Order: sequence, then C-alpha cells, then structure tokens
Amino acid sequence: MIITSSSFIEGKKIVKTFGLVKGNTIRARHLGRDIMAFFKNIAGGEIEEYTKLMAEAREQALDRMGEQAKALGANAIIDVRFSTSYIMGAASEILAYGTAVLVE
Repeated sequence: MIITSSSFIEGKKIVKTFGLVKGNTIRARHLGRDIMAFFKNIAGGEIEEYTKLMAEAREQALDRMGEQAKALGANAIIDVRFSTSYIMGAASEILAYGTAVLVE
C-alpha cells in the first residue's frame, strides 16, 4: 500500500478513485506517564512518554485507514492528512484520512 500526503504518485497513473478512507484511534493517558510528565514539566525538555504514545496512535490510525482502502480494492492512498481532537481530560483522538485510489 502506497500512502502519501501529495495528490499524485511519481511514476504512477491513477486509474480509479474509490473516495474517502479514514482510520482513527482514541488514546488515554496513563497515570505512570502523567507522573513522569509532571517531573519533565518541572525540569523542562521533551516528554518522551507522550511522544511515543502519539506516534503509536498515528501508526494505528494509518493501519486502520489502509485496511479500509484495501477492502475497497485500492492499492494507494493520496492526500493523507491527520487530525487530532480532544475527547476528555485524559484522552484524545487521532484521525488519519485520505483518498483511496488504484494506481498502475
């Protein structure tokens, strides 16, 4: 599966467009990570626990979007974007979306 943020794939021709596909996940923070984040907030610097949590969430959203595209018969997704939304105090949603296409 080819996944790209651009509207075309170099060297490939789009022969069919299936339309919008999406994948999402909602992740909650963990008490242990919150404690580590609290100390990082005091000392300053990257909060690696949250960086890892968000990276895993993005990958899961991409995987789910790819599964939806494959089910339609697509072999590529173009114009891929991410969106994040706040659900509640300790949880947020990551949404990946794009256009499923068949390329040759």
